Amino acid sequence: MARYRRRGAAGLAHGNRGRPSRRRVPKAVRGKLLALAKGEFRDFNDQHFAEILAEEYAIRLSRSSVCRIRREAGLASPRKRRVARYHQRRERYPQVGMLLQVDGSHHDWLEGRGPELVLLAAIDDATSQITYASFREQEDAAGYFLMLREICRTKGLPLALYADRHTIFQSPKEPQMLVPGEPSLAEQLAGNPARSQFGRLVDGAGHPSHPGP
Repeated sequence: MARYRRRGAAGLAHGNRGRPSRRRVPKAVRGKLLALAKGEFRDFNDQHFAEILAEEYAIRLSRSSVCRIRREAGLASPRKRRVARYHQRRERYPQVGMLLQVDGSHHDWLEGRGPELVLLAAIDDATSQITYASFREQEDAAGYFLMLREICRTKGLPLALYADRHTIFQSPKEPQMLVPGEPSLAEQLAGNPARSQFGRLVDGAGHPSHPGP
């Protein structure tokens, strides 16, 4: 208030306004840093360059300070970024019941008051409506058998199922893990892939099961 009474609005400005910061990196250090950044360390990213400055030149600056000084000088970090992969969205099926998405969700549903359970659920692809949900002690084929039976009994047979690559839906590729009665490796190479119990059940009903990505 005293400064305001003496100098008016100008007295409200901070006394250090317009002065260089006491924490500012000295010009000599900035010059050394930029000379190294443009020379033998031009291919180093900001983090690695900051570590080299501290270890070999006793210039101890944070990565953010090194980054700021390099950017002010027009020097970008040479770190190559991966090209973003474009994932095309799959179109939903046009009618109810044509495709069901099935999966199991492992979670502490009881919040520590009991065992961890798995929520088996089926969602209609066209409407996002839940057509079945049930808690199980584990994600197993028997649970999906019960799911499919209940859906067929109450909703009707779906045209197709969409699931992940769990071994319940897709038998492992390793020959030593194939169950008796499934195609041999030679038969698989000939275009007859092994089928899990669930896969054989669905195929026997005449409905395809689509593995997810």
